[in-house]
Amino acid sequence: MSDDFKMSAAQKVKILSDLVAFKSVNDHEIDVAKYIQNLLKQYDIEAKILPITDTRADLVAEIGSGHPVLGVSGHMDVVATGDETKWHTDPFKLTKKDGQLYGRGAADMKSGLAALVIALIEIKTNRLLKQGTIRLMATMGEEVGELGSRKFADEGYMNDVDALVIGEPSGYDVAYAHKGSMDLRLSSAGKAAHSSMPEQGYNAIDPLLDLLVKANQAFRETDKKSALLGQLTFNTTIFNGGDQVNSIPESASAEINVRTVPEFNNDAVKKQMEALVDQQNSRGAKISLDIYMSQPAIETTGDSFLISLIKEIGNHYAENPVKAVPLPAVTDASNLLHGKGKDFPLAIFGPGSNSVHQVDEYVSQQMFLNFTDIYVELFSRYLNESN
Repeated sequence: MSDDFKMSAAQKVKILSDLVAFKSVNDHEIDVAKYIQNLLKQYDIEAKILPITDTRADLVAEIGSGHPVLGVSGHMDVVATGDETKWHTDPFKLTKKDGQLYGRGAADMKSGLAALVIALIEIKTNRLLKQGTIRLMATMGEEVGELGSRKFADEGYMNDVDALVIGEPSGYDVAYAHKGSMDLRLSSAGKAAHSSMPEQGYNAIDPLLDLLVKANQAFRETDKKSALLGQLTFNTTIFNGGDQVNSIPESASAEINVRTVPEFNNDAVKKQMEALVDQQNSRGAKISLDIYMSQPAIETTGDSFLISLIKEIGNHYAENPVKAVPLPAVTDASNLLHGKGKDFPLAIFGPGSNSVHQVDEYVSQQMFLNFTDIYVELFSRYLNESN
């Protein structure tokens, strides 16, 4: 291949189309990983699949050698489509309309993942690196649990990484911090009885409702606030209880999502929730707490050569000057930056739109194509110009 090799726009869109076609809804990321592995192999880039279950896996690939090491990461899973009858197109068939590319994962984040892979191919094929290593870490399970990024962290893949770019959908702005996230489940056990004789039973809903009211007060009326990330958010998002209108419910459950900040962190939330549960149980309730996902907030300074370079390069493509901002959503950085300090160079930067997790999810075709070029320049310049 020539030193000025560049994929055509049609080839790049075809890769994104292929990725969207995989129904990796909270599972089956191994199929995406095998596709990426085979694609990279065509350009003499070796990629290793790291199995987690029979159907779920991470993928890691490297180009270049030595330091600095730039980590780049994107996730291979997507969220559920919801009611597919509300989609105007097949969610697993990338469809172009009015310059937008529609499909589940088009924004979050198979366009970012495709752009990362394409950038590796073009940088390797054109021999653009004078020094350093680019390590692609494609993760499973980011949408629920973040087990894939935890595996990368636990197995030491971040130990020698000097900077990290996560291709989550940011648009042309770049994020360097984000809130943490916790998923909690409260289960309340009661005793069934006829509703005309409630004294013969125990209503499982009552103490759960009382606990949630007290939790709303404790978490929403706090004066603990991050100057960068704002206040913690606390929302009950699922509630179930009872099965018949004239029966006292013998069970009830609630699931809660909490977005944490360093000033009111995950440990503090856990301690507060345990105290609220103990308070109800001391009065006769039987409530249990299960914290089934807990990822910390990430707060870096944003003062890095990486962020400066993104602004410089991005300004050639964006309509408005690129801004460095905090992000409300959690990312794999919660695991990948474990043990790193606030000065660690982090950039959450990738193509996207405001349609993330929605019906008719889309990404601008031009933005996607722009990011393939942005990544090539960003990754090669970052490594070549680092001291």
